[in-house]
Amino acid sequence: MSAPTLTKLSLRLNRHAGEIAHLPRLILLSDAARLADPLPAAAALPPGSAVILRHYDAAGREELGRALMALCRARKLSLLVAGDWRLAWKLDAHGVHLPEWQTARPPVLPRKPGWLITAAAHSEPALLRAARLGAHAALLSPVFPTASHPGARTMGPRRFAQLSGRTNLPVYALGGINVGNALRLGPSGAIGIAAISGFAG
Repeated sequence: MSAPTLTKLSLRLNRHAGEIAHLPRLILLSDAARLADPLPAAAALPPGSAVILRHYDAAGREELGRALMALCRARKLSLLVAGDWRLAWKLDAHGVHLPEWQTARPPVLPRKPGWLITAAAHSEPALLRAARLGAHAALLSPVFPTASHPGARTMGPRRFAQLSGRTNLPVYALGGINVGNALRLGPSGAIGIAAISGFAG
């Protein structure tokens, strides 16, 4: 999506989402296979958005993290590191994103004051675990068909709204989101949207 399109989308979500000022409305997730270089997509995000560094076990992950951190500072974005609290400390990132498996076995490490903590969820039990852990928000997926999980059962906007309505935790929609379907999520209760390739190009 282009920068103007992302900005308009962010404004639309702001009108529909709850008034939770400290949470970004748009989150870009990096992916070693589908978005090997997330820097151009991150540079197109409107200020106040966030980037989650995944690239699990990829060579040069810390170097990419440093490049993203520099870009995030310049663009007034937040950087979260997925699954690695130590690297988040090292990069002076803005927070940590917990993969779903980590919500069942969370690392016993101190939280940095002011960190934003998000968690991945694919079900209601996972949402409940994220809430019990004290996460600030959850990324619930897959909402639409996605290349990340080909053939996986999707929930669609209605099921997404049902699940997100069963928790007080702010919930982001993730999975197969693009400019063509993102605004279908306006009435769903999503605090924002998260995407990989949906924000690229």
